[in-house]
Amino acid sequence: MTETADGHERVGYLGLGLMGLPMTQRLLAAGYDVTVWNRSPGKAVALVEAGATVATKPAVVAANAGIIFMCVTDAAAVEEVVFGAGGLASVPGVGKLVVDFSSIHPDATRAIAARLKAANGMGWIDAPVSGGTKGAQEGTLAIMAGGDAADVERVRPYILKMARGFTHMGPTGAGQTTKLCNQVIVGCAMAVLAEATRLAVNAGIDAKRLPEALAGGFADSIPLQLFVPRMVAGIHTPPLGHISTMLKDLDTVVDVAHDTGTPVPMAALAAQLFRMAAATRGAGADALEIYKLSAPKV
Repeated sequence: MTETADGHERVGYLGLGLMGLPMTQRLLAAGYDVTVWNRSPGKAVALVEAGATVATKPAVVAANAGIIFMCVTDAAAVEEVVFGAGGLASVPGVGKLVVDFSSIHPDATRAIAARLKAANGMGWIDAPVSGGTKGAQEGTLAIMAGGDAADVERVRPYILKMARGFTHMGPTGAGQTTKLCNQVIVGCAMAVLAEATRLAVNAGIDAKRLPEALAGGFADSIPLQLFVPRMVAGIHTPPLGHISTMLKDLDTVVDVAHDTGTPVPMAALAAQLFRMAAATRGAGADALEIYKLSAPKV
């Protein structure tokens, strides 16, 4: 049985990282029956205390749930969770749905979805997210979806316990493509805000007051209000996102842009800046450490 006595579907969550952990906490707080799996079992301890059931492998999650949420690092990780030993493809899947919050190449999501459907009949929604760890904790994420319209509506009540917005953008892969558009904007914004903040500091004005000074004007934005104070104060723990994640997404933007004949000079430049940040700060560092690329030598 994948439904509870109150008619809600039992759900699963695979991947309990920066985003998966708080998103799962919100599902539990909403009263849903949640089975979780993570490659490192220790990350599930707090969720077990909140009422979650821990599974030893993804297949066990799929056997116990009608809707399986997933958020892992990249396409290789998605492949492993779906088709590896004890993966989702190894259990009967007709009537079950995977909702993949991971950010991967649209071509990869279409290929994986088709292979899984052929293997066991399980459905697929690509649903990458935007809003960072803060949005995951507060339930204010923006989630963009690709897949069948009926499937999207089936999962909507559960998604809206974790997000403020859930928009169906088209068939499989459309969610991932929309996320790439998001990352063009966010990645370039991080680079530009780092530049503006450094200019303020070097010119001797109080960079901490930039969000206040620009509030309500054309330069105002959520990134301005959130990123600049953290850059100025050197707040990078917990990270809002990793350099490696932003670089992966911007590299995918450049790849899709090549395939579609789309000029993306700003995104390509931002990708190179994040590549420099990875080389100097470390791929696992907070993405906002891009600000430190322009720090004066001491």
